[in-house]
Amino acid sequence: MRRDDLRNIAIIAHVDHGKTTLVDGMMKQGGIFRSNEKVQERIMDNIDLERERGITIMAKNTSVKYNGVKINIVDTPGHADFGGEVERTLKMVDGVLLLVDASEGPLPQTRFVLKKALELKLPPVLVINKIDRSDARIQAVLNEVYDLFIDLDATEEQLEFPVIYTNAKQGYAKLNMDDDSNNLKPLFEMIMKTIPSPAGEGDGILQLLVTNIDYDDYIGRLAIGRIFSGTVKVGDHVSMAKGDGEVSRTKVTSLFTFHGLERIEAKEASAGDIIALAGIEGINIGDTITDAEYPRPLPGIKVDEPTISIVFSVNTSPFSGREGRYVTSRKLRERLEKELLYNVSIKVDFDDTDSFKVMGRGELQLAILMEMMRREGYELSVAMPETITKTINGVLHEPMELLVIDVPEEYVGVVAQQVGIRKGRMQKMQNNGYGRVRLEFRIPSRGLIGFRSQFLTDTRGTGLLNHLYDGYESWQGPLSKRQTGALVADRQGISTTYALFHLQPRGILFIRENTPVFEGMIIGENSRENDLDVNVTKEKKLTNMRAANADDALQLIPPRIMSLEQAIEFIKEDELVEVTPESIRLRKKILEANKRR
Repeated sequence: MRRDDLRNIAIIAHVDHGKTTLVDGMMKQGGIFRSNEKVQERIMDNIDLERERGITIMAKNTSVKYNGVKINIVDTPGHADFGGEVERTLKMVDGVLLLVDASEGPLPQTRFVLKKALELKLPPVLVINKIDRSDARIQAVLNEVYDLFIDLDATEEQLEFPVIYTNAKQGYAKLNMDDDSNNLKPLFEMIMKTIPSPAGEGDGILQLLVTNIDYDDYIGRLAIGRIFSGTVKVGDHVSMAKGDGEVSRTKVTSLFTFHGLERIEAKEASAGDIIALAGIEGINIGDTITDAEYPRPLPGIKVDEPTISIVFSVNTSPFSGREGRYVTSRKLRERLEKELLYNVSIKVDFDDTDSFKVMGRGELQLAILMEMMRREGYELSVAMPETITKTINGVLHEPMELLVIDVPEEYVGVVAQQVGIRKGRMQKMQNNGYGRVRLEFRIPSRGLIGFRSQFLTDTRGTGLLNHLYDGYESWQGPLSKRQTGALVADRQGISTTYALFHLQPRGILFIRENTPVFEGMIIGENSRENDLDVNVTKEKKLTNMRAANADDALQLIPPRIMSLEQAIEFIKEDELVEVTPESIRLRKKILEANKRR
């Protein structure tokens, strides 16, 4: 039995190809807002970090009405590090809109999300977006997408995907480039025609797969998911089936459906609906809500394994507890346990008491977690990222990445050299004739740690870099680490202009004058290989002949202020990053200079 009054779709694409902007257009033209209502851009990116960085971090769902049919839309992240969000949300839908930039074409994450959609046999609609770009190459991009489908072993049916051309920002879609259109009606019509309506027995045994967890201050924890079979009403007694086979009985206290950005209270919902249920304590992503008398669990959600680990530990520096509210290992453990409830692609090893090994898809995913924690008032220290290795048939294997680089022609040599030093092998080189070249490499995951900042420096900020997990391969041998040492403060105090001015020739400074420092804190990068203990608190001695204000003439070079990601990429094995709500400091693991040697 199929429901013709409903469609469930996900919008999937590489980062920055316009998914959230397209959802904006669909919501505006789907009558979600009043005509005089003021609406900000990228409505679905409602987390502060998402708006600041311009990327989607968490998958979210909304819905619009078109000709009496409800269309549930899931907006997914486009960055490879948040692939777990895509894997779990694709379980909720019956088809996908595959968005591709009219100039950039398919990129690594396009391959990843399309592969997952094809494995689940979801029918795709290809949306070529940003058709107004001056460097758009629409026919070439279409050919590249066909090549990608063939490369991913798509079936004959999947290869016959419909194509639609859009400008999400201006809010119009066309079936052919020559058509005249000023709205998204062709896209809505295409969804109605191509995406199948959800199948399921409304009178069968209840089966609801939980794909997301939310929290409401008034009604507590909400389980969000799709009903695959049966009907659920408020007040029903249901079973909660866990992934380990444990089944417990509970009661539904509230039921919500989605309309636009709002949750609407409902009395009942049936097969095909995407809903939120309240009153079910202890529910997790991947669990099934099923019939109380005849429980029938659905298969759980499987996501790819993590590839990178970082040790989170209690902040033990002399400045600990000055800026954060939560500084103990108990609070740190509680926060990481809470993260595991919402984030299916992160794993945490809780074996130690004061430090916890957090495993994820990449540095960005773990850096976002740290950034969220520091904004919530946590203090912690984090160690250098390490790749997660496996022993297969007695041979040590490490994770590999598919690295796609887009650079102006003049930087090809320097980039290829840098990737070569990090054990990267070139697979493909393509010149589109616009003065830019696309290079594809296969590189060990650990070779990418610290590479992004070096890459941006080498290409003067003009290069684009994307990477995607690409399986395991035998250990590639030792890699060269950071070639430079660190300038390390040798005592506690306040940095002075006089001391910093005389340290400038030694390397690059990371701090300004009047910055509190402690012994063992890294205040700069030494231009040589060795670490150098320095006194940054030294003041100019005053005599009858020398006045204090003579220091005003000293000019300091602006320091390199590290972001959280840059700090994580910079550190070596014997160093830590101290993360607090107000500061990001680099330090040595052993603070006392005489013990360090």
